[in-house]
Amino acid sequence: MEGSDKRKQNPSLFFTLSLTHIALFFFFLFFIKIKTSNAADANYSSPYNPTETIALSCGSSSMTDPFSPSRDGLNWTSDAAPKFGPFPFSKTTAVTASNQDPSVPTVPYMTARLSTSQFNYTFNISSGMKFIRLHFYAASYPDHDKTNSFFSVTANDKFTLLHNFSAYLTTASTSPKLIKEFCLNVETHNLTLSFTPSASSYAFINGIEIVSMPNNIYIRGSDVDLPIVGIQGQSAQIEYNTALETVSRLNVGGNSISARDDTGMFREWSKEDDSILLGYGQPIFAGDFKIRYTKDTPAYVAPGNVYLTLRHMGKTKGINLNYNLTWSFSVDSGFNYLVRLHFCQFFYNVNNPGEMVFHIFINNQTAEAEADIINFSGGNGIPVFRDYYVMALQGGILAGKQNILVALHPDEDSETWYSDAILNGLELFKLSDAQGNLAGLNPEPQVQPSPPPAKPSDNLEKTNRIPSWVILAGSFVGFVILISLLCTFIWWRHRRERKVKQFGSIDKKDGEKEKPETAASSWWVQFADTSTTNGSSLPSDLCRHFSLAEIRAATNDFDQNLLIGVGGFGHVYKGYVGRELTTVAIKRGKSTSQQGTHEFQNEIEMLSKLRHLHLVSLIGYCDENQEMILIYDHMAHGTLRDHLYKSNQPPLSWKQRLNICIGAARGLHYLHTGAKYMIIHRDVKSTNILLDEKWVAKVSDFGLSKVGPTNVLDTHVSTIVKGTLGYLDPEYFLRQQLTEKSDVFSFGVVLFEVLCARPVLDKNRVKEEVNLAEWARLCHQRKTLHLIIDPYLKGTIAPESLERFAEIADNCLVDQGIERPSMGDVVWSLEFALQLQETAEKKAKEGCGGLSVSLGEIDNDDIPLSASLVDGIRDDLPSCSDGDSWSAFTGHVSNKSMSYNGQSISSEDPSRSMSKVVFSEIMNTDGR
Repeated sequence: MEGSDKRKQNPSLFFTLSLTHIALFFFFLFFIKIKTSNAADANYSSPYNPTETIALSCGSSSMTDPFSPSRDGLNWTSDAAPKFGPFPFSKTTAVTASNQDPSVPTVPYMTARLSTSQFNYTFNISSGMKFIRLHFYAASYPDHDKTNSFFSVTANDKFTLLHNFSAYLTTASTSPKLIKEFCLNVETHNLTLSFTPSASSYAFINGIEIVSMPNNIYIRGSDVDLPIVGIQGQSAQIEYNTALETVSRLNVGGNSISARDDTGMFREWSKEDDSILLGYGQPIFAGDFKIRYTKDTPAYVAPGNVYLTLRHMGKTKGINLNYNLTWSFSVDSGFNYLVRLHFCQFFYNVNNPGEMVFHIFINNQTAEAEADIINFSGGNGIPVFRDYYVMALQGGILAGKQNILVALHPDEDSETWYSDAILNGLELFKLSDAQGNLAGLNPEPQVQPSPPPAKPSDNLEKTNRIPSWVILAGSFVGFVILISLLCTFIWWRHRRERKVKQFGSIDKKDGEKEKPETAASSWWVQFADTSTTNGSSLPSDLCRHFSLAEIRAATNDFDQNLLIGVGGFGHVYKGYVGRELTTVAIKRGKSTSQQGTHEFQNEIEMLSKLRHLHLVSLIGYCDENQEMILIYDHMAHGTLRDHLYKSNQPPLSWKQRLNICIGAARGLHYLHTGAKYMIIHRDVKSTNILLDEKWVAKVSDFGLSKVGPTNVLDTHVSTIVKGTLGYLDPEYFLRQQLTEKSDVFSFGVVLFEVLCARPVLDKNRVKEEVNLAEWARLCHQRKTLHLIIDPYLKGTIAPESLERFAEIADNCLVDQGIERPSMGDVVWSLEFALQLQETAEKKAKEGCGGLSVSLGEIDNDDIPLSASLVDGIRDDLPSCSDGDSWSAFTGHVSNKSMSYNGQSISSEDPSRSMSKVVFSEIMNTDGR
């Protein structure tokens, strides 16, 4: 009663205390929720910690673990150690490969376990989902030819992973090493891998990986329904009695991700190559963007770099609606497939559903009618993946290979802010059939040359026996003819040498005796002696060795009237060689050339192995008497720069410029992807793009070229900086790390040079206009690019073509190399720009409109393309004068020189060279 009285006496105090208790209670609940949420977020953001990680280097004799750690992050162990066995190897042989390809690591590929009868590996492991990776190196082993290896591999006698498999046929057109990755559920505590050779053959294995994985990462059982592509409203489930084989795993828009950098499962994520990517689009890198993982997409699903890079179609709606962003994959017929697409929206300011919607097509069937990443994930920066079930392709297993196409296209009907489509990553898996089979057919063997015709039989020889007197008479006549030909040749040779001697020698003063020369006293040491007749170690079928006498005869003893160019390496002469008097360009190095012998030899070694329509062809060389002479196909129309400014040549039309840029881009694309190893040109500029008599563009001057990374784990080549100021990649300059994207940057400068027809460095302009690359990008961002393009092009460029051209040029010049497009992307964009130009011209002829470049109404997310060009005539443009230098950090001409690595660098005005320069070099290779 007393307490009741107190409450009656002071009810407000009691009410206040009650509210305080309630507030404290809810605050406590909120605190618990926050702690739980943070703990959950931390759990979602953690990589996977596998319970088993087994890596066996098969055939290695060591009982210990000498390979830890390897470049892939795995601790490889010899299969001779009883750690995971026992392995009954009584009928097997441990062998070593007979040779090692430069791209193949020693562990685990240089040793193998081999047998002509079945052998097994049995592992005592925990139950659950596992990765199984089988490593093969298609080499010959002692007493065993690589072409005779055919075998099958099964897992627990339940799944057939490979059947009548040939590592040699599978890798004949690719890298000699191969990794076959499978995912399967181990129901007991034992996993047995059986290797069974086919009849009269042998089986082998170089390495075996077994890595545990989250049970629901790929196979999610009956709880998850996957939409079946092409059958609307139908779904399928992937049960745990299904095995998977990895067909492809891509980091879309980014570089390769090594097994070491995966999320704990040692998966390798490849970059896109041109056999996969059909609609190129543009890559984007998010940098330090914060990824927010969720329960549905924890961090172990894919590495962060997958979600921080993407490929999108572009920024222009009108262009994006006219093509699909497409990937193509070669797969085995007769199987079902799982397609997983990874998305993370960090591009644009997209925060709400409906702001960017696109369609997803698989094999020309609608997989997702209205894909909305924000709607899928719940927000910007939140990763999400989508799985699709692709039914068995027609024809059955015996039909061989077919393609799976994955294509993205903007939604044309909905009112979206951005008409675009994006993709961050892609995984493609083959599903085992009802019998547990995953094995497809071997690739078709490569066509072998036809055998020589069979020799006539003895009976035929006896039947057609020729009388002996006929043989003697024929021999005598042949001998007389041979002697006559020999005398004729000696007379012709003597006459030719007399003609050459009439020119004299320009290497020795009159009356000076020729001294014997040694390598120690010579500034030029010839190539290593070989058994070949020309004394060169180079292949004579692709690169001929010319004598100095032949070169003198071809150039009329280096007649100044035949001089067509001067460069840092030396002089270029027009000459005539061979009986057909083929016109060639002969580049003669000078003893004071700073480009030097290394570049001379480098160019020979590079070009002698390359043949492509858009690469200049090296016919031969001469290295006699300390000479450094290179002989090329003659380019009738000189350099690209000759037709842009500072010359009397007629200007090029817009379509001519596009075709020339496309050709040069194809040449660089071949260097980056078409040869055995990537080749980085390192000195891309308008004077190194030559034009033949048909105006076909050819990339030239390979003196500074460098072989790119030869290992998939390497991303760059560390080397001193070389190149030409104005074209030099700033990222390469700062880090001294060379990649193919350095060529992309230089080519972007060339593109703006082609568009604007002015020098890339011009100190006579105002400060912000000195560097063409910076000034053109700034104008493009301000939408004033139309004010600086070549006046000759006034009224001739279709706005859509100009915008696509400017967009790809701008993308080539972004600061971070990873964000720049590949040369394949550049080729595609330039071809698209040409197609847009031709379409506009066709419409103009049909009376549908003109080509006047003017501002008009712009669709929502289109970028204004250009405005009417200023009137004026084509005048010579000013350029940098000799002795000025350029800062790679500011892009401004400062004073006479700058210092790098303790050496002075000065920029030579490239416009002061002769207008007929056919080959050009940098003047200081060590300092750049």
